[in-house]
Amino acid sequence: METYKFKTTINCGSCVKAVTPHLNKLEGVEEWKVDTDNPDKVLEVKSDSLDAQQIKSTVEKAGFKAEQI
Repeated sequence: METYKFKTTINCGSCVKAVTPHLNKLEGVEEWKVDTDNPDKVLEVKSDSLDAQQIKSTVEKAGFKAEQI
């Protein structure tokens, strides 16, 4: 299983709610979380079939920026 981390603009509970349906319906995501207490708002995604670009584009479709770290 691969763990991807992204610096994002997902910075509050409402933002997490907005991105939740997009990440939940993305096939291959085993687990994900956003650390909104971290200044970089780090999104961590665990998957065994997705690559970083697929995750990044899903986050961007939800209206947020994501940069792999």
